[in-house]
Amino acid sequence: MADIRPFQGVHYNPSITKDLAKTICPPYDIITPQMQQELYQRSDYNFVRIEYGKEMPQDKDTFNKYTRAANTLKSWLDQQILVIDEKPSLYINEHTFTHQGKQLRRHSISCLVKLEDWNKMIVRPHEGTLARAKSDRLSMLWALRANTSPVMSLYEDKGKEIAGIIKTQINHKPLLRISNMDGESQRIWAITSDEIIKRIKDCLSDQPLYIADGHHRYESALVYQRERHSTSPSSAKEASYDFVMMTLMDITDPGLVILPAHRLVRGMEQAALDDLQAGLNTFFDVKDYAIEKDIKTQISTLLAEDTDKTKLLLCGLKLERLQVITIRDLNAILPMFPAFHSEFYQKLDVSIVDHVILEELLGLSHEKAGTFLDYNYDAETAVKRVLNKEYQLAIIVNPVKPEVIKAIADSGDRMPRKSTYFYPKVPAGLLSYCFA
Repeated sequence: MADIRPFQGVHYNPSITKDLAKTICPPYDIITPQMQQELYQRSDYNFVRIEYGKEMPQDKDTFNKYTRAANTLKSWLDQQILVIDEKPSLYINEHTFTHQGKQLRRHSISCLVKLEDWNKMIVRPHEGTLARAKSDRLSMLWALRANTSPVMSLYEDKGKEIAGIIKTQINHKPLLRISNMDGESQRIWAITSDEIIKRIKDCLSDQPLYIADGHHRYESALVYQRERHSTSPSSAKEASYDFVMMTLMDITDPGLVILPAHRLVRGMEQAALDDLQAGLNTFFDVKDYAIEKDIKTQISTLLAEDTDKTKLLLCGLKLERLQVITIRDLNAILPMFPAFHSEFYQKLDVSIVDHVILEELLGLSHEKAGTFLDYNYDAETAVKRVLNKEYQLAIIVNPVKPEVIKAIADSGDRMPRKSTYFYPKVPAGLLSYCFA
């Protein structure tokens, strides 16, 4: 189903940029203003200048962060700070990192994937998107004519043939090696063998791909493709912008970590929070627990009990108390969900939080994120931010399993925005794809 291609990757020249750890950066969507400033100071060649550059007071249509990114990309290519590989390749990446005190390794394959409309079900989304982020990435595509950070997608390696290929290839000398990068390390190998490339393509050609992270990038690439074709002479020939750079991961990779996106609320009137407590008592069974010293263990223990029930945890409605809520009657809350969503969607933690608690009982939505609504990916930290009075309410959800992502995508439905956080993110600047 999916059309996989090798490509001539663009990456830093290790002979010029000796410390590659100082040059790569996170993808645009997690770069805060403070992080952006730190990345600028980390190196004159940090990729943030291309991926997510600073906005200036004097910006205008002909001079802005997008035009500066394009000029930087061209300049670094001219100076060979960035180089383009001579041969089209598939790239294997080994990402080593620490999570919850354990060292993990995650393997992936970077390649081009032919852009396909959602209705073909070849590339399948699992999460909703925001228009503002898509507009930003579309502007980047028009300015740079390049993919600077990949779409992360999942595949099924049922026979473990791809895993076997990866295991063999990583015994060779890597193309790039990056270590001590915020406690992480990366190794990248370029596969140029036509035989091995064909084997990988054949393994992936008969199955769909599931977007894990990068929905905005994929949707922007689709829009860009349509806009380019509408302004170009009609031709049946494939264009370079008919493809998007992806990093593909086995859905069962032991290094695949999906963090839950806990909700944080602030700026609400006390009356609204009182009404929320009354609403919870109407639709949920609510149990109160005194907050213990070891918050992390307490949260894990409370959520691990009665796992056959949909269970959420709240902090902030009662002083120094955690509240565990379970649905009393699913039929009573079904009218609160949009009618077009599936039954599977209605049972998701994040769906219940967003539609029942936030929208129906509090009157909030993702459009108010940054004002009333925020997100955190560590339950203990979320609770402590309420205890420290930074937020009024924390809603703790369970992590989403990979098979749930596959099931929701296969059904043609999408989870609410900010349902999953794949950790760690694939950095920008490791590999890029330039097209005409």
